[in-house]
Amino acid sequence: MDDRAGTTLHTGLLISTTAVIAWLFGLPMLFPSLGPSAFVLALFQDSEATSTRRVVGGHAIGVVAGLLAYHLLAAGISMTATTAPGSLEGLRLAASGVLATTLTAGGMLATDTRHPPACATTLIVSLGLLTTVLEGVMIVLAVVVLVSTHRVLLASERIGPRYGKRLRS
Repeated sequence: MDDRAGTTLHTGLLISTTAVIAWLFGLPMLFPSLGPSAFVLALFQDSEATSTRRVVGGHAIGVVAGLLAYHLLAAGISMTATTAPGSLEGLRLAASGVLATTLTAGGMLATDTRHPPACATTLIVSLGLLTTVLEGVMIVLAVVVLVSTHRVLLASERIGPRYGKRLRS
């Protein structure tokens, strides 16, 4: 299969896993930063950038930083509601997003868990979209499912050709 087609299919299969879980169980396991994570996993398959430690660790740091910033600075406010220009609520949300992103970047660099899509996760949390500890756990669980699905796909791709060669011999 062409690399572009394979990467595209791999990305779609990865995101399908969490989409089905989200749909069947009504859980927040499909969110914007999961798409870029799926693409990174599909595009760079076996690189250091796709290590479980980096992908899951980066998102976990993003969740913790987002929850901390949101509950410290913007609890009760959400980007889903329009804030008035120059309002205190808008300032609190903006400050929450800035603090969360800064903490996430620093945390990922300090722990060598660099995964850029995690900066989107921290904004999802810090801007009031998913703000409970349970939702944070669901985010990390969705990332674990994504990475696990990726590992299964890689293993099946490696096994497939071997069996195919044996059958043709």
